[in-house]
Amino acid sequence: MKEENFSVRAERLEWAELTESERELVAEAKQMTKHSYSPYSRFAVGAAVRLANGTIVRGSNQENAAYPSGLCAERTAVFAANANYPAEPVMAIAIACHNGGRFTAHPGAPCGGCRQVLVETEHRYHQPIKVLLYGEEFTYRFRCAADLLPLVFTDLY
Repeated sequence: MKEENFSVRAERLEWAELTESERELVAEAKQMTKHSYSPYSRFAVGAAVRLANGTIVRGSNQENAAYPSGLCAERTAVFAANANYPAEPVMAIAIACHNGGRFTAHPGAPCGGCRQVLVETEHRYHQPIKVLLYGEEFTYRFRCAADLLPLVFTDLY
């Protein structure tokens, strides 16, 4: 048997270390938590994607009593971008989580399904997607979505 190690690389940033463009995208994600429909989990997630043309497309998690008929904020935003701007690559996504009356202290991470969608979107447009995971104490910045899913489910790579 041979042991292998897989690692994930990210930058841990203070708010002031984010670029103006990144702060804008995170602010949009934070705003979208207000549009979450999360009566079951009470865990509101907002996402905002920036397209190559500068357009920002937003999404929030939408729960449903007929679980798993709801949809995560990340997929809501990415699918809306792909449907409405099919020729525009997604360049970045920001994600914010709100729980118990405040934003989470540490960044929340996308579920496996959302990670898969982000990586496949990178492949679709041949463009890495910068990922910003917001927390009140710090924000993680990943250079691409594939960094979140080292053993991606695809034959595309």
